[in-house]
Amino acid sequence: MSDSLNFLDPSVLAGLDNLELRARVVVEGFLSGLHKSPHRGFSVEFNDYRHYYPGDDMRHVDWKLYARSEKFYIKQYEDETNVRCMIVLDTSASMGYASGGTSKLNYGITLASALAYFIMRQRDAVGLITFDEKLREYIPPKCRQPHLMHILRTLAQVKPGTTTNAVKPLTDLAASLRKKSIVLFITDMLDDEVRVISTLQNLRAMGNDVIAFHVMDTAELNFPFNEASEFIDMESRESYITTPASIRKAYLNNLREFLDYCKKQCQSSGVDYCLLNTADPLDEALSSYMSKRAKSF
Repeated sequence: MSDSLNFLDPSVLAGLDNLELRARVVVEGFLSGLHKSPHRGFSVEFNDYRHYYPGDDMRHVDWKLYARSEKFYIKQYEDETNVRCMIVLDTSASMGYASGGTSKLNYGITLASALAYFIMRQRDAVGLITFDEKLREYIPPKCRQPHLMHILRTLAQVKPGTTTNAVKPLTDLAASLRKKSIVLFITDMLDDEVRVISTLQNLRAMGNDVIAFHVMDTAELNFPFNEASEFIDMESRESYITTPASIRKAYLNNLREFLDYCKKQCQSSGVDYCLLNTADPLDEALSSYMSKRAKSF
């Protein structure tokens, strides 16, 4: 495997302290395979400049500034855009689980960072909600460059929290939305999935575009355990000692039913559903998902 592909391995990305770099690496990786985005921002009022990045639309280069500085700068505009996006990140204790190099939470943080970076590049507005049993952070959507750094700094400080209650922040979000938005929900869905999905369906019924990124650890998906083990619930702290071979079939059957339910219930109501395995490079997973999504528009 080449060095560049190794760099995109989730465990390597998780070790990067600079979230802006993590986001940029992931986004550049999946943008290279994405021919068009289903949503495009539009400019209405000039606000600021930023450096040109490969892939930016050359129509937004300030050529007069280039003539003076011999450097490419892209015009930034006020956050009056055609799309407003809210990233909702589950930071509960269960998201802290990691069987290998990166936890579900760290994977989710990188995903949230990459999405925020991508949305800002589209000149659309992005905000952030983090939650466990209660709302932890709320950043309203904007599209200025300092706002992106605020989001990334907030994500860099996220730690696993307590128990999960996704319904409350999603319900509060639905009540606060003043215009149709994109809601990007990042979670392991280890909550009351019936109530959570019902809340996502309500958001969709209001006219919002809702995408559920279901983040699971590879061990949760494949149950590779062999020796007698003690399994501990990371939120309730309840424990269960057993021989994995004796429960493997039942576990995998229950897992399949759980994942099928989440996928079918989401898709039947127009909520996009994307299952993510923390062992998979995030740029490849996003590229595959975004390409499929673009074809549906």
